[in-house]
Amino acid sequence: MATHLIGYDLNKEKSYDDLIEAIKGLGSWWHHLDSTWIVRSTLTAKEVRDHLRPHLDADDELLVVDVTGRARAWRGFNKRGSDWLHKTWN
Repeated sequence: MATHLIGYDLNKEKSYDDLIEAIKGLGSWWHHLDSTWIVRSTLTAKEVRDHLRPHLDADDELLVVDVTGRARAWRGFNKRGSDWLHKTWN
């Protein structure tokens, strides 16, 4: 199981609903920052990108980074968000 950091910038005024549902469908997820997600999935980073590609326009930007391993530090998240990070990475 891999842990991926997903960030995106949708450059046109549109609904994020399809993209968000596609991200949630990847596996266990964390979302406490506007366009940043952390997802636990059996897919590789390239497979995650390809899974999300149909939900993006040609001018949208997407970053998928495999961050499997131990988290180093975080601050300012509610207990639920912090607990998820701690459980997933430590």
